[in-house]
Amino acid sequence: MMRRLLLAASMLAGAAAQAQPRVQVADDDGHLVSLSQPARRIVSLAPHLTELLFAAGAGERVVGVAAYSDHPAAARALPRIGDSAQLDLERIVALRPDLIVVWRDGNSAQQLDRLATLKLPIYSSEIHRMADIESTLRRLGALAGTADAAERAARTFAASVSQLRARYAAEPPLRVFYQIWHRPLLTVNGRHLISEALSLCGASNVFAGLPLLTPTISEEAVLQADPDAIVTGSVDPQGPDNLDGWRRLRALRAAREGHLIVVNPDTLHRPSPRVAEGARELCEKLDGVRGGPGRR
Repeated sequence: MMRRLLLAASMLAGAAAQAQPRVQVADDDGHLVSLSQPARRIVSLAPHLTELLFAAGAGERVVGVAAYSDHPAAARALPRIGDSAQLDLERIVALRPDLIVVWRDGNSAQQLDRLATLKLPIYSSEIHRMADIESTLRRLGALAGTADAAERAARTFAASVSQLRARYAAEPPLRVFYQIWHRPLLTVNGRHLISEALSLCGASNVFAGLPLLTPTISEEAVLQADPDAIVTGSVDPQGPDNLDGWRRLRALRAAREGHLIVVNPDTLHRPSPRVAEGARELCEKLDGVRGGPGRR
């Protein structure tokens, strides 16, 4: 099977090499992605990359997506090529892509190594800051030949971020613990996009200084930090928020004052243009904390 895949991929790569590259973009690994013409058949290997491609105006060029690519609605009808852990390489080749957009730290390293053997053009993406979203939109737009649409999307996103930063810049600062998951207890450090979202709201991450991007912590560490608020994400407003353990700890300021906040992870956790929407929700809910006892 691998021999057939390599043969099919080499034929695709050979056809693309007939003309001199007219599109060249550096990806987040620093590799130069060169295409003979703007990509017309793109495969996305992560849901947020699918969103970015659509936002950059390249939705009509996307021919395959990873599992859970559910936004925008048009993405739901596209062929699936597996998930971040297990890709269907035969399906990817069958889709005849002229560009594959991969999630550097989210897709399986072993799967990406196998994908590299197919010699198809790969754009590697990794987003940690709001500015990375703007840059990615522009680079994907360049690769897909939709630079004008991508530029509009990048400017709209940048304006949304700037508005939030200006709105909350002078507000009293808050110290926040962001709970990614409750068992084991996971949070984010200062390099995570969620930490920048907190800073837009005039808040700081109490675990920003930890070395790992998504570290495991202890209940005792949270008690010692004693944050002003605890925030977590839950897609289902009627479902469990996994904050009951904190509600019982009355020694914890956030629990005592009722500052346990639930936000929509579908927007805040995905590094796509919709993160501005998630940050706005986060800021509005944290502003309610400032309205509590002794805050204003």
